[in-house]
Amino acid sequence: MFNTLPEPKPDAIIALIQAHAEDPRADKIDLGVGVYKDGEGRTPVMRSVKEAERRLLERQDTKTYTKLTGNPDFVEGMQTLVLGADRGGLAARLTGAQAPGGTGALRVLFDLTLRANPQARFWYSAPSWPNHAAMLANLDVPADTYPYFDAETRGVDFDAMIAKLDGLGAGDVVILHGCCHNPTGANLTQEQWERVTESAVSKGWMPLVDFAYQGLGDGLEEDAEGVRHMASRMSRMMIATSCSKNFGLYRDRAGCAIVLCEGAGEVPNVTATLASVNRLLYSFAPDHPASVVAEILNDAELRADWEAELGEMRARINELRTGLAEALRQETNSDEFDFVAEHRGMFSRLGVSEEVVKAMRADAGIYMVNDSRMNIAGLKADRLRDFARAVVAARG
Repeated sequence: MFNTLPEPKPDAIIALIQAHAEDPRADKIDLGVGVYKDGEGRTPVMRSVKEAERRLLERQDTKTYTKLTGNPDFVEGMQTLVLGADRGGLAARLTGAQAPGGTGALRVLFDLTLRANPQARFWYSAPSWPNHAAMLANLDVPADTYPYFDAETRGVDFDAMIAKLDGLGAGDVVILHGCCHNPTGANLTQEQWERVTESAVSKGWMPLVDFAYQGLGDGLEEDAEGVRHMASRMSRMMIATSCSKNFGLYRDRAGCAIVLCEGAGEVPNVTATLASVNRLLYSFAPDHPASVVAEILNDAELRADWEAELGEMRARINELRTGLAEALRQETNSDEFDFVAEHRGMFSRLGVSEEVVKAMRADAGIYMVNDSRMNIAGLKADRLRDFARAVVAARG
């Protein structure tokens, strides 16, 4: 039977990780894998996470099953983290479910949508995180892109984006990046978020916000401003959150699917449906990482330490952005790459050709995805000039 299996398409980023691992050069640089790295090139366990785990280990006396929708303190905590104090005054209309990471949260919300409307059509940005398209293709549902990134200006092509969104309607589900757009780093302004919200309200399409990087752009509150405005105006919307990046829980898999219902009367059925979807996909999401996050969010001391360390991570990324833009300006004698300092989050698309990317890999041991998406956090401050020189050399 298995001899009839089609060969799966290789994952480009996984292949890049393997190629980097096999490269014997001591000065190689991995800018492909999407994890935060500190100044020493490590992806550390956060201080607050270690302390929360210690406390849980001391008092936890069972590993029995939890609820199908997961840890309620975690779900409520994530709703408040995203939507603000008192969950933005929307608590009576909110429900949610714990999921294995942001990917799991997206899959839960895709399934929830298709149960409500099997003819739903999904839209994601061009470009977007590759798994958006891959997951929707695997579900064999109608999906297409809306314009987002202008390769010439390296910014958001908002006129084209809003023209497409204004042409959508009921039955359309639009995946929006809450902040720190992956793979480009180009974000919507608050004014643009308000215009997108106006489109959703007036045209009737459903927003699904992928919110994987809260706190790694401009701040926990600042990064959520657009999402919170949208939630304050929408009758219904969905949000997929992840704790991989901002809590460093990559392999532990903590995510949350959040649903804003039209009214409190919708909440019980949506909650029951989320539980049913979870039951069919994996029954119970991993409890440990969700309990760690709940412990941190509900303890003033742990939360303060988490926010401080997250602030250090954010500052390092933004300092690298500023330094890299300056190094590129000096080496190229142009402002072509100034956008790197203006964008936010872990990723930017450098805007060089695939040939240049491959030349940098071969000649300088610098590993980026072929479309020039790079993980800014993979850089070291003392290698910024080396990177800039490698760009110039590869371009000839």
